[in-house]
Amino acid sequence: MKMEDVLEQAAVMQNEYLKKYKSDGGRVIGYACIATPVEIVEAAGMLPYRLRALGNNRTEIADAHLSRFNCSFCRSVLQLGLDGTYDFLDGLIETNGCDHIRGMFENWQYVNPSEFFHYVRVPHVMTEDSLEYFTNDLRLWSEALQKHFDVAISEDDLWSAIRQQDRIRAKLKKVTEMRERDEPAFTGTEVMAAFLLGTAMMSTDFEKVLDRLIEQRENHKITDIKARLLLGGSATDEVEFLEMIESQGGHISADNLCYGSRAFWGREAGESGDPYAVLAGMYLENLPCPRMFVEFPYRRDLMISSVERAKTDGVILVHNKFCDVHGVDNVQLRLALEKRGIPVLSLEKEYGATADLGRMKTRVQAFLERIAG
Repeated sequence: MKMEDVLEQAAVMQNEYLKKYKSDGGRVIGYACIATPVEIVEAAGMLPYRLRALGNNRTEIADAHLSRFNCSFCRSVLQLGLDGTYDFLDGLIETNGCDHIRGMFENWQYVNPSEFFHYVRVPHVMTEDSLEYFTNDLRLWSEALQKHFDVAISEDDLWSAIRQQDRIRAKLKKVTEMRERDEPAFTGTEVMAAFLLGTAMMSTDFEKVLDRLIEQRENHKITDIKARLLLGGSATDEVEFLEMIESQGGHISADNLCYGSRAFWGREAGESGDPYAVLAGMYLENLPCPRMFVEFPYRRDLMISSVERAKTDGVILVHNKFCDVHGVDNVQLRLALEKRGIPVLSLEKEYGATADLGRMKTRVQAFLERIAG
């Protein structure tokens, strides 16, 4: 698979791999949050599918159930859940990522219920007690999957899935490092497209795609870059948003997005022990999301280290309108970054809005001129 194919397949809800998987009788479980251990789904022999809206800006059905004072990304996903787009899913996993995500899931289940629906409770703090709680909750989720779909998940199955995801994370880090080069091998747009594709196919297939991309781009060099940027903030799977930024000459050398490096950076499994406890620790420790409010120093230091490692000239912090957690967190991050002399552009936007894309383009152009000056 070439990069052009990745960009094409990442832009659709059901890529060719997923269609074949479903036609062969495979089952697909939808989830939204990076705190969802996908290893449990794969250990059950099913495909974990990361919910996305891909820039959908129609929310008329969703707005009747989730008011317009909620995150437009959540409303866009809800729209697709209610209009039948996501009827190919065999189940849904809800997490308490934020109140808007919970409202999205609960209205979806109320109006267009999924045959299998399970709520995974992710603690908001990292302590011994919360880790034990999360471990037990993951067991309950595993038992629910096994009972409903009449499958068995052994400890060996889980360890096999954990090691498989470790290989995926290592190769995603390799792609990220190739994007960070002085003469990058990938654009930020391409990295997001590859990540999106990987969340809609089995990891064994995705590993082969990553191997080919790494091989094809090993000696590739991108030049004519006006500025190296880090893009961070709230949930966005809008490839066209990144394309707009990079079309102005700003190369996204690093990211701090949940549809990006947040989902795989810093997660490493041990070699032994209770696999549920291992998963709980992997996904809860150092979770780089503002829902973990007291962990701001970790998020700040992680972003600063990314800026330094990728040699970025500036940072763009974006949040969808009404996204409270990222709206607050981005203010703290901006102050911390500017204190270190790092230029920051803060953007609030409507998800999927074409008009907003034009307005953002003007802001990005001005920011790049400011950096150049």
